[in-house]
Amino acid sequence: MATNKRTSSSSINDDSETKKFKTDDNLSTTSKESIPTFINENVTNKKLCEYGAACYRQKNPIHTAEYDHPPAREKSSTNESNKRLTPIEKIQQSEPYRFFLSTVYGISDNYNQINAISLKEILSPEHGQLVRSAQFNYMFDIEFLREQYPPEFRLKPLLIVHGDSRHDNHTIKTQCSPYPQIEICAARLDIPYGTHHTKMMFLLYETGLRIVIHTANLIQQDWKQKSQGIWISPICPKTNDNTNESKTNFKKDLIEYIERYRAKQLQFWQKTINEHDFSSINVHLISSTPGRHTGADMNKFGHLKLRQTLKAYLGLENEAQYNSAPIIGQFSSIGSLGPNANNWLSKEFLTSLKQLHSSSLDSPELKLIYPTVDNVRTSLEGYMAGGSLPYNMQNAMKQGWLVNYLHKWKADHRQRSRASPHIKTYLRATNDEYKELLWFLVTSANLSKAAWGVLEKNNTQLMIRSYEIGVLFIPKQFSQTTFSVSDSSSPSFPIPYDLPPVKYQSSDKPWVVDVAYKNQPDSHGNMWDPSD
Repeated sequence: MATNKRTSSSSINDDSETKKFKTDDNLSTTSKESIPTFINENVTNKKLCEYGAACYRQKNPIHTAEYDHPPAREKSSTNESNKRLTPIEKIQQSEPYRFFLSTVYGISDNYNQINAISLKEILSPEHGQLVRSAQFNYMFDIEFLREQYPPEFRLKPLLIVHGDSRHDNHTIKTQCSPYPQIEICAARLDIPYGTHHTKMMFLLYETGLRIVIHTANLIQQDWKQKSQGIWISPICPKTNDNTNESKTNFKKDLIEYIERYRAKQLQFWQKTINEHDFSSINVHLISSTPGRHTGADMNKFGHLKLRQTLKAYLGLENEAQYNSAPIIGQFSSIGSLGPNANNWLSKEFLTSLKQLHSSSLDSPELKLIYPTVDNVRTSLEGYMAGGSLPYNMQNAMKQGWLVNYLHKWKADHRQRSRASPHIKTYLRATNDEYKELLWFLVTSANLSKAAWGVLEKNNTQLMIRSYEIGVLFIPKQFSQTTFSVSDSSSPSFPIPYDLPPVKYQSSDKPWVVDVAYKNQPDSHGNMWDPSD
C-alpha cells in the first residue's frame, strides 16, 4: 500500500473506505487501498478525502466527521472555453465514432468536454426514460453505482453480471441485499484462473436500446483520475423485423456472446436485443468467452475473431504497401507470455494483429504501451494508481525480453499523461509517421493468453479463460479509406495517447505491483510498500 512519507508511521486507514483489491488477468496479488493522511492546518484536523467534492459518501456522517471534501482545483488554460456540453451534445459531437475517454478529476475542464464523458453523463435522464438496465463488470461498488443513476431511475430493474466465485458471490449478494430491484447473474468460469473481465452496459429506454462497451470497473476510483475508454451506441429503436442487422453483424455477434453465459437471467436481454434495429451500428464486436473452442467456433472469439474480421472487412487497395505498417498494443496488465516472444506474442498473437486480406510473411514492428514506474509515481493518483496495474514480479522475472517492446504512457494532447491508463487499445498505423490508422480496437482485454486465447492441439482449438469484450473500428464501415489522427482533418479519430509512442529509456522500468518503491515519493508524498 502507499505510505505517507510525511508521517512517522504508515498512513491511517479508514476501514469504511478500504476495499479488497482484485487484480486483473488472474494475478494473485492483493492489497488494500489506503487513504493518505493529510492535515489542513488552516481549517481543520480532518483528513483530506482523496475524492474531494466528488465523493459519494458525503451523506455518511461518520465519514464526514473524519474527512474534508474540498472542491477540485482545476488547472487553468488561457484558451479554455466556458462552454460546457450537455450529455446529449457530447454524444452528438462525438459522431461518427462515438468513442470517449472518461472525464478526469483535476485537469482543465475543456479536456473533459470534447470526446470525454462521465458515468453520470452516460446514465443521464437526458437520454430518455430508462425502463431497465444491465451492468456487466469485474468489480462492483453497488452503492457507488446506484449514486450514478439519476434518482428517478434508481428503483428501475437492474441486472448485475459478475464472475462466479465464492468470494464474489458473497460480496455481491451482501451489497445488493437492500435493493429488491437488483438481480444478480453469476457468469460461469469453467476454466481455472479465468475472470469475468467484460465491461458493458445494456440501457433499455422507452425509445430503444443502447449498448455501452468500456474499460472501467464500477468503483469510484476507476471513474475519477484514470484514463478509460468508452464506446456508446446509438439508441437502437424497436422493430418488428428481427433481421435489422448492422453491416458489421453486431447484433448476431452480441447475441452469440450472451448465449455463451447459459444464464436464464439473460434470456430477457437476448430477446430484447433481437427485437431492436442495430442497422445504425458501424463497429465490429470482438469478444472472448471461456472454453476450448473448436471447429467453426474457433473464429468466433478471442484473437482469431480479430484475425477473421480484419481478413474479411479491411478491404485495402494496394495492401502490400502496409505489410510492414507498425502495430501498437496498449494495456494495464500483462499475463504470463512465455520464455520468449516467439512463444505466443510475436508468432500467434501478432499473426492476428497483422492480418490483411491476404496473408503476409512480413513481421511489422510491434510497440507495446505500458506505464513505467515513473509514469505511476508522477500520476494524479500517485503510487495508488499502481494498484490497478497488476503486473507481478513472478511474471516479470520470467519475461525480461518484453522490455524491448515497451513504450511509456504519454497523452499530452488529451492532458492525460498523469491520468493512469486502465484503458486497453490495439491499433495499426499506415506507416511510421502515425498520421493515419488502418484500424483501432478498444477492449477490456489486456495482454494475456487468458484474455485473447492460445492455440492448442496442433492449432485445432483455441483455449480462452476469461470473458472480454471490445469494439473494432474499421475505416470501410465509416466510408473512409483510413482514419486520420490529425487535428486538422475532419473527422479526426480521437486517439487516446500521443503518437508516435516513446520507447523506454535504459533507466525506465515497467511498473510491477508487488515490489516496494521507496527511493522517491509520489505526487502525494507517499511511498509504495505492498507488504504493509
